[in-house]
Amino acid sequence: MAPAALRSKTKAAGKPTSKAKPKAVLQFPTLDFERSFLSSGARLLAGVDEVGRGALAGPVSVGIAVVNLEDHELLEGVRDSKLLKPEDRDRLEPLVREWALASAVGHASSEEIDRIGIIAALRLAGTRAWFEILAGGVTPDVVLLDGSHNWLSPEVQASLFDPAPGGLGCDAPVHTRVKADMSCLSVAAASVLAKVARDRIMVDLHSEAPAYGWNVNKGYATPSHRDVIRLQGPSAYHRTSWHLTGPGDD
Repeated sequence: MAPAALRSKTKAAGKPTSKAKPKAVLQFPTLDFERSFLSSGARLLAGVDEVGRGALAGPVSVGIAVVNLEDHELLEGVRDSKLLKPEDRDRLEPLVREWALASAVGHASSEEIDRIGIIAALRLAGTRAWFEILAGGVTPDVVLLDGSHNWLSPEVQASLFDPAPGGLGCDAPVHTRVKADMSCLSVAAASVLAKVARDRIMVDLHSEAPAYGWNVNKGYATPSHRDVIRLQGPSAYHRTSWHLTGPGDD
């Protein structure tokens, strides 16, 4: 039997040593997934993303960035807009517009959200951006939409005997991809465009109703924003069909 000291040394030698965790590698989106559509004959792809869907005030905004799948180069520094500092988004926004073959941002107001609901308002904002792209002489072959729900295509007719939808929506094939804004450069670029455009709208609206702090919270449901709504009530730019002060308070 080995001496106690030797047994102790042997046990210690066999103990696994702790290793420092490797640093996370910053992954930037690419056009790899977008280029998979080349095999189906697509050449022009429109990346689409929305911002403001969960806000209490202001519009919902939809950005579109069109790329040529055959020869578009990458744009350094672009990521999902939520992962970028405001100053970086502002710096990148004109670069994205120059980089994209075509780009646009459409909006649906808080009044429209209250009147038709958030999904229809997303479709309305997306349609406005889509028609702006078409008006510029660019017709994408395919659309890549962030998320799992296709809110951009026209509403499906209930039956062949019902009238067609009222001209809203994108008439190109729409493909959805969860977290596309994290991995697909066209969608990340669209998110930057939409975020910058909507933030500027909220800063402008702040001058009309400074108490709500929209220059900081951009209309989202921060505790201080809800507190002001409780004290002063909603403004003309709030989505009054929503639970503005929190569940159970209104």
